[in-house]
Amino acid sequence: MRVGPVGFRIGSAWRAPVEQLAALYAGYPGADVPDFTVRLGPPSPWRRWLRPAVALAGDFTLPDTAPLPLAHALLAAEMGMNLQVALGHRRHLLLHAAAVERGGRAIVMTGESGAGKSTLATLLGARGWRFMGDEFVLLDPATGMIHAFPRLVSLKNRAIDAVAAALPDARFGPLLTGTPKGDIRHLVPDARAVAAMDDPAMPALLLFPRFGADAAVRPVAAGEAFVRLTQASTNYVALGERGFDTLTRFARDVPKVAVDYPDGEAAIAQVEALWAAL
Repeated sequence: MRVGPVGFRIGSAWRAPVEQLAALYAGYPGADVPDFTVRLGPPSPWRRWLRPAVALAGDFTLPDTAPLPLAHALLAAEMGMNLQVALGHRRHLLLHAAAVERGGRAIVMTGESGAGKSTLATLLGARGWRFMGDEFVLLDPATGMIHAFPRLVSLKNRAIDAVAAALPDARFGPLLTGTPKGDIRHLVPDARAVAAMDDPAMPALLLFPRFGADAAVRPVAAGEAFVRLTQASTNYVALGERGFDTLTRFARDVPKVAVDYPDGEAAIAQVEALWAAL
């Protein structure tokens, strides 16, 4: 299958994970020549049947990755896809960020885990924005445009109920309990996000959101943004001078704002106000 400009081939020692992926990614196009391979298999032969566990393999691996129980195989597959892109993708500058689009212009949201960028991007998608992705933002070094990577949205803990209330007709994967990050449920991006995933957008606003604080907005200087973006990129160093030039232009030319918010409604109001001011 293909997600944005990246094609994947995924194999499993068990049938269930492949059937789950086929159902959740049913609306996505195929990949004639995949960029990356992900394999889900047992860490030892007997763990295929006795207390089955899933170890990640593929074109790129991390040797210290702990196996997950078979009940979390969907999470393992998503982790494997993200790992291949993080370690192997070189066509774009990668930012660990979410993005939404309106009128050909995009908002890029980045921050530490738990900052709320995935939830905020999803809630904005429920208000008419086009969802472009919540794991990676792909920044084109040649054009400066953002390319979509709308994989399944990994919702965690309280965000699951908040998004389900905002999107009652959305498609969800199974509820995965007891994962290393608590409860996780995957949301399938809407048909518009999938249909338009080959349409890039020009970045118009860079947000550094932070969930759980009193509402506040402050401008962010280019130097601070540059440092924070280097920490959010998995291939900035690997791209060398091309990565430096791309990130420098992005941090210099795109308006940058830090946003604190106590809940989703407050965040949406802040984003809409910032957008109107542009």
